[in-house]
Amino acid sequence: MSQPYGPPDRPGAWSGPPQPGPPPSPQPAPRQPSPAQQSGPAQRPGPAQPGPQPRQRPSAFKDFFNGVGYLLRGIGWVARHPAQWLFGLIPALIVLAVYVAALVFLAYRIDDLAGWVTGFADGWSDAARTSVRVVAGIALYGSALFFAIITFTAMTLLVGDPFYESIAVRVEESQGGAPPEPDVPLLVQIGRAVKDALILGAVALVFAIVFFACGFLPVVGQTVVPVVAALVSGYFLAGELTSIALERRGLRRRDRFARLKAHRPLAVGFGAATFVVFLIPLGAVLAMPGAVAGGTLLARERLADDPSAEAGLTSPG
Repeated sequence: MSQPYGPPDRPGAWSGPPQPGPPPSPQPAPRQPSPAQQSGPAQRPGPAQPGPQPRQRPSAFKDFFNGVGYLLRGIGWVARHPAQWLFGLIPALIVLAVYVAALVFLAYRIDDLAGWVTGFADGWSDAARTSVRVVAGIALYGSALFFAIITFTAMTLLVGDPFYESIAVRVEESQGGAPPEPDVPLLVQIGRAVKDALILGAVALVFAIVFFACGFLPVVGQTVVPVVAALVSGYFLAGELTSIALERRGLRRRDRFARLKAHRPLAVGFGAATFVVFLIPLGAVLAMPGAVAGGTLLARERLADDPSAEAGLTSPG
């Protein structure tokens, strides 16, 4: 006797023959992820990240006093290295002796020179003639002093090149490393230094003549002209005092002054402060090593801003 079909007694038990019905529909094959999907979820582009912002240059007024600060930092550096300060006094004393002798001789003959350049006033009254010759004497001596201060630095650096080169290297090493010495023969370096000194002397002479002529202007010649002379001489002093550090980076005179021009308030502030210190008796000698150290710091931190120029820095020794 056959058994009726019914529900299974337990899961998985046989429930009878299969019932006729429609065949099962084929299932689509699973979609294979692309290589980009296999590597992870797609990243949506986010907002562009801002790049490094260029360093904002200080105002001209602030940069001027930053330049003054470099002279103070240079003097502070030699104060912490008294042996280097004494080392740098030797060439400055030699050049100072020559310049003092020339200025004393000029002061002794200033009346004759003033009378010679004011020959047009021989027929004037005594008071007028004396006044114009006093003004001429002051203008002559002031122009000579201006010329002496500018060329003093150039001549001192020329005479004491090994001394100040050593100081500049020590300053750079104390700040992280000095560039390697340029592969230029010694005679070529001396020739360039002499050429630069002659060019600077010619430029200083032209400015001295201009300031001498402007010294005859009433009031302006005794107030404005000395200030302008200090600023102009400061610019050229900055060029001389930064030359050692910039020459080690392969920069010639034209390139050096191009960088000074791009940072004119900074250079004028440093040089004008040096000019004022040099006006103090013996200031040019006592402050010369500090001025070289300050010029080296200025060149390293603000003027030698070309990355290729800094690529050859060596580790401090």
